[in-house]
Amino acid sequence: MSATVSFKVPTPQGPRPVTVSYARVGEGEPLVLLHGIGHHRQAWDPVVDILAAERDVIAVDLPGFGASPGLPDGLAYDLPTTNAVLSTLFETLELDRPHVAGNSLGGLLALELGREQLVRSVTALSPAGFWSEAERRYAFGVLLTMRQISRLLPLPLVQGLARTAAGRTALTSTIYARPARRSPEAVVAETLALAQATGFDATLRSGTSVRFNHDIPAIPVTVGWGTKDLLLVRRQGVRAKQLIPRARLVRLPGCGHCPMNDDPALVARVILDGSR
Repeated sequence: MSATVSFKVPTPQGPRPVTVSYARVGEGEPLVLLHGIGHHRQAWDPVVDILAAERDVIAVDLPGFGASPGLPDGLAYDLPTTNAVLSTLFETLELDRPHVAGNSLGGLLALELGREQLVRSVTALSPAGFWSEAERRYAFGVLLTMRQISRLLPLPLVQGLARTAAGRTALTSTIYARPARRSPEAVVAETLALAQATGFDATLRSGTSVRFNHDIPAIPVTVGWGTKDLLLVRRQGVRAKQLIPRARLVRLPGCGHCPMNDDPALVARVILDGSR
C-alpha cells in the first residue's frame, strides 16, 4: 500500500512540516527500507515480497527523492536533519524501534539510527561513509556524471534503451552487476527519479565531510558488500568491520552496488537473518 504522511520535525528554529511518501506491505515486526542517493523506494521491489512474508515492510522515499517532496527551506540535507525526519516518521507511523535496512546513503542513515539506538537492528548494504578521500571523490564524480546523463537524455531515448538488455546495461551497469535483470519499466522510472531528485545536489554537498567513525555496541549490525560493487569498492567493508567490531560482515557474490536487483534471495536472507 502506497501512502503519504505529513508531520512536524523539531528543529532549533521550531517545528517544521515534512511530507514523506512510503509503501507498506506484510505482517510481523516492522522493517524500514532506505534507498540510496538519487534512487527511490522502488529500488527495493525485488526483495519486498520475500521480506513481507515475515516482516511489516515500510519502504520509504527519502525527502527530496522519489515521490517525497523536498525539505522546507532552511532545513539541511544532512545526517542530523534526516535522523530527525526518520525518527519522527517512526513515531507518526507508531513503529516502536523498527528494524532498518539501507543501501548506500540509506545504509549510512541506517547505521546512524542504530548509533542513536532508535532501531532494533541494522542491515547496511554498501553503506556510504567508509571511504578514503580519493574513494569519495571518485564515487561523487560517478554520481554527478550519472545525474547529468539522466537529465540530458530525452525520455523517448531512455525508453528505447530500456527495451534492450544492452540498453539497460548502458543505463544502469554502474549500480547493478546484472542490469539485464531489471525490467524496462523500472529502469525508465529510476532514470527519471535520478533526473528529478530535488534533494540530490544538497545531499551530495553535505556528504563531502561525512565519515562514519563510531561503534554500535548495543544492537545487531550486519554490513553486506557486493563483490562487484563499482561505486563503493568492497575494501570499505573491511573498514566498517574494524570500526564496528561486533558487526557481521557478509560478502555478496556477484552483486553490484545495489544488490537487491542482482540477487534478491540472498539479500532478503541477509536482511531477515540480521533482523532476527
